[in-house]
Amino acid sequence: LMKCFYSSSVSEDLGCRRGEFSRKHYGSVELLISSDADGAIQRAGRFRVENGSSSENTDCTPGTWHRTDVHLENPEYHTRWYFKYFLGKVHQNYIGTDAEKNPFFLSVVLSDQNNQRVPQYHSILWRKTGTQKICLPYSPTKTLSVKSILSAMSLDKFEKSPREIFHPEIQKDLLVLEEQEGSVNFKFGVLYAKDGQLTDDEMFSNEIGSESFQRFLHLLGDTITLKGWTGYRGGLDTKNDTTGTCSIYTVFQGHEIMFHVSTMLPYSRENKQQVERKRHIGNDIVTIVFQEGEESSPAFKPSMIRSHFTHIFALVRYNKQNDSYRLKIFSEESVPLFGPPLPSPPVFTNHQEFRDFVLVKLINGEKATLETPTFSQKRQRTLDMLIRSLYQDLMPDLHKVNNMLNRRSFSDVLPESPKSTRKKEEARQAEFVRLGQALKLKTTVKGDATANLTTTSFCKKEPWESQSFCSNFPHEVVCADSWGQSLLVSTDAGILLIDDGQPSVQVFDKTLQVKQMHVLEALDLLIARTDKGKDSRLLVFRLSAVQKGIETKQMIRSKYDCRENKLERTKGCHLYAINTHHGSALRIVVAIRNKLLLITKKSNLRSSLTSSCLLSSSESPVEEFQYIREICLSDPPVVMTLVDGPTGDSDNMICVAYRHQFDLVNESTGESYRLHHVETNKVNFVAAIDVYEDGEAGLLLCYNYVCQYRKVYPFNGGCPLIQPSAYDFHFSWNQVPYAVVCAFPYILAFTTDSIEIRLVVNGNLVHTAVVPELQLVASRSDIYFKATAAVSGSSDGSSKEMSSRCSPQTPTAYEMPECPLSSLEGEVPCKNLYKIPLSNLVGRSIERPLKSPLAPKVITTTTSSGIASLPVTHSLSLSRMEIKEIASRTRKELLGLLDEPIPKTESAQKQKKVPRRQSDPKQGAVRSTSSDRIISSSFESYSEGRHLSTSSDPNTLANREESSPSSYPFQLISLYDEDIIDLK
Repeated sequence: LMKCFYSSSVSEDLGCRRGEFSRKHYGSVELLISSDADGAIQRAGRFRVENGSSSENTDCTPGTWHRTDVHLENPEYHTRWYFKYFLGKVHQNYIGTDAEKNPFFLSVVLSDQNNQRVPQYHSILWRKTGTQKICLPYSPTKTLSVKSILSAMSLDKFEKSPREIFHPEIQKDLLVLEEQEGSVNFKFGVLYAKDGQLTDDEMFSNEIGSESFQRFLHLLGDTITLKGWTGYRGGLDTKNDTTGTCSIYTVFQGHEIMFHVSTMLPYSRENKQQVERKRHIGNDIVTIVFQEGEESSPAFKPSMIRSHFTHIFALVRYNKQNDSYRLKIFSEESVPLFGPPLPSPPVFTNHQEFRDFVLVKLINGEKATLETPTFSQKRQRTLDMLIRSLYQDLMPDLHKVNNMLNRRSFSDVLPESPKSTRKKEEARQAEFVRLGQALKLKTTVKGDATANLTTTSFCKKEPWESQSFCSNFPHEVVCADSWGQSLLVSTDAGILLIDDGQPSVQVFDKTLQVKQMHVLEALDLLIARTDKGKDSRLLVFRLSAVQKGIETKQMIRSKYDCRENKLERTKGCHLYAINTHHGSALRIVVAIRNKLLLITKKSNLRSSLTSSCLLSSSESPVEEFQYIREICLSDPPVVMTLVDGPTGDSDNMICVAYRHQFDLVNESTGESYRLHHVETNKVNFVAAIDVYEDGEAGLLLCYNYVCQYRKVYPFNGGCPLIQPSAYDFHFSWNQVPYAVVCAFPYILAFTTDSIEIRLVVNGNLVHTAVVPELQLVASRSDIYFKATAAVSGSSDGSSKEMSSRCSPQTPTAYEMPECPLSSLEGEVPCKNLYKIPLSNLVGRSIERPLKSPLAPKVITTTTSSGIASLPVTHSLSLSRMEIKEIASRTRKELLGLLDEPIPKTESAQKQKKVPRRQSDPKQGAVRSTSSDRIISSSFESYSEGRHLSTSSDPNTLANREESSPSSYPFQLISLYDEDIIDLK
């Protein structure tokens, strides 16, 4: 057993801990050529082909890629900030010109972070190059100026200083600017191809499809009659039947989708090219090609279609023998990578799973296509024209207005108005809000905004869903690392060992102040940096000795019992780092001001099984380490990461961050090379994460709002080749993180009140989880964090009374429904520890020691009646009863019925009488009609504090008021839950 430990890698393999990072899963670029029956070349094009197969990953050994979770990238309810956070609420808008005389607009709102009572400034900068969005923390004692907001967006020099715009109509213009990001609804082409058809004329000339094609269309959506259709029409004629009489339509995760089906569009016997059909499908960015025949028959190629507009083709084949669908994706070479990657093999036997995968893939693909030069340049020209036109219309009016309020353009963002103008300002704000709310309702009814009501929001388990690890944790956490299934935590009360559901065990007393630690189970080592300043040292312990002390319940060790565990030459260290990838020996780099000490673990002890087994568990492992060399830097490093070279001989590197730069330092020679220079006045270094894409080293450099990937190429004569590459990429966070964690395919940014989850491969946003008072605790294996949860309690007074006490700038009670995570008035906040299993994020089990140092113990819970129940496991973030209770409280607050609770028995009886909105048996799809959307919009207006009913049915509002709160367990919550993290 000991030999097995010491022959393993230095620490847990990076791939086992973070998953695998490889862009090969997203296909490879090929030159596709189509020819006619005589073999003559007709057309050729370069497309990225995704078929889910790879000769390298045919087995199921650890480290190979498997199916990941399916997510919409950059979902509108996370990216359409102006519609979500600004419209219909008091906010401020500014206009100005930068140093190049290009006009810009700035919008700022102070709001709670998705109804979690976490006040934040949401800011949007509108420029011709696009929009930039950031969150800034709110402080009641420190005011925020427009200048500081623009400085955070790297805009420090102006040709004309920003001035505030007071016209309520500006909201309509800014909403138009936001809509330039792309439509929230989609139109996809569906082309039917018979077996053996190799030209687009043949495919477009098919009058009817096969039975399998009809089943495929039924899987995609509903057949609707175009004449009189009031929903999203996708460019089809809904008055005179000139584009056919029927079509396929569906709603998927709030997006309306119209399919342009070739066999449903008008057919002309005289026109062999079927121009009317090509006019629609040829102008779709994404087209599905359903091809009949066996896999051995000639396959479809994008070059068979004469279209300069279609960038993505999804080839679908149906296999009757096993009732499965096979998928293949062709993307034009310039389209950025988009997910989800196809499973291997790309065969789906579950039809509903296939439908969800295809729709998510196509929606993500169209969004990615809009970033290609063809579309981005058009969008930039449109934005530039709209912004300049709006600037010319507004500036004359701003020059004429001589109001004291204009002088606050560079003062506080939300100041108190002078008494003489307070009434006038309140009237202006009321009109501002009224117009914004009306515009929001109109946009929703029109169908130009995604519906936040996702019926499966609580049914689908997300990979980042957390589990409760330790409730009511009373200590301040300094640092921690996982030890098996337990957590070794450094707190203000000492070093504690915590396991799920078991009492914590004190390992060291509070005299030992650990600031940084690593638990290396494979090497039987605990490394810790203790104390601070000149007294700081690096200590090493045997885990077996620590565990023996726990098992035998020895006296708790103090700082003075650890003198033999101090590594020499490490006095005064302020930072250290260890290697994390495959390696022959453990390497530690210790930073003492501007000096780096390289320390390694002696290999002779590791190779000798006899001496290893004879070592006493109480013996200090200090003698196993040796000092190698000292490297001097120009400044003390703030961030430090070890990068393994391809040979591990003399090409290992150290990435250090200081001043305004990231440098690479050769461990053998001490030579440094400039990796990246930060072109900003203020730099907040976050992390430098070593990433090995297909075995080649790279670095994720994180600072301020930016995360940049730089590939470090193999060494040439001892020097790394550091130069711009097509493999490099960068993206921006919405909020400055203090920690970044990689769990491929995801990268998670931790701020003081949120977890922002993106995809590493393209930086696209997947989810933003709001977690009040968030603190990342450990992330080397499973992710542990500490957060505030609310102990049950209620606030006195109705929602109307709360609303009357709010100033116009303060988010009203309607925008703050009660939620288990919120810390409302009258509630006692408590801190809990939560865990996100890494295996859920990377999509497979992690091979690492899972035995806990603490003895297993059966935990029972006590019910409200005082009877102990069976051992429980946390399977859902919120129980169904909790969901119903939250929905009930929220609905009563919104409708002003807090003082008139409906008995549960009565509401259950009334619920049976209320007709429910018809749901599609297909997951994620809702049979949406015009009246449905109006009712949904009217219901959404309740969440904004507006008791409006635009439905033609006079009983609609009454039915909603009479129905049981549990009738809307998902819909009510989902108005606010899209950014709420699931805390089990």
